[in-house]
Amino acid sequence: MAKNADPNSKLIAENRRARHEYAIEEDLEAGIVLMGSEVKSLREGSANIAESYASVEDGELWLINGHIGAYVQAKTWGHEERRKRKLLVSRRELARLWNATRRQGMTIVPLKLYFNDRGIAKLQIGIAKGKKLADKRATDAKRDWNRQKQRLLKQNVG
Repeated sequence: MAKNADPNSKLIAENRRARHEYAIEEDLEAGIVLMGSEVKSLREGSANIAESYASVEDGELWLINGHIGAYVQAKTWGHEERRKRKLLVSRRELARLWNATRRQGMTIVPLKLYFNDRGIAKLQIGIAKGKKLADKRATDAKRDWNRQKQRLLKQNVG
């Protein structure tokens, strides 16, 4: 079992529900503009991206409704917990995201919030299409069948 070699890289928050609710077509890494107290709060692991989404507004990409808890020591110069945060992507990626959301009816969903190996906060976002109830059932049935198949193979080998 390999240990994480770099102490800077750390998973902060994960939107596990997104893979159930949406069919993720493609994912990419985006930088996030943060205040100092927000970075300190993220180091403590105080974040939630489950109810958040990303949107292209006025030629910029924004994370909306992402929650980063208050940092206790930053009483005077703290931050607003649910403010809009700017996401940093290249111009080409921004044009592709705008095209996917406006023309193709896709959604930009945050998947993971983490510190990379250099200690910089990054957000993994996915271009997704919402699943219907039947799609969710099919995904669940496929997952259950794979589990059952693994159990059968394990019993026959052992």
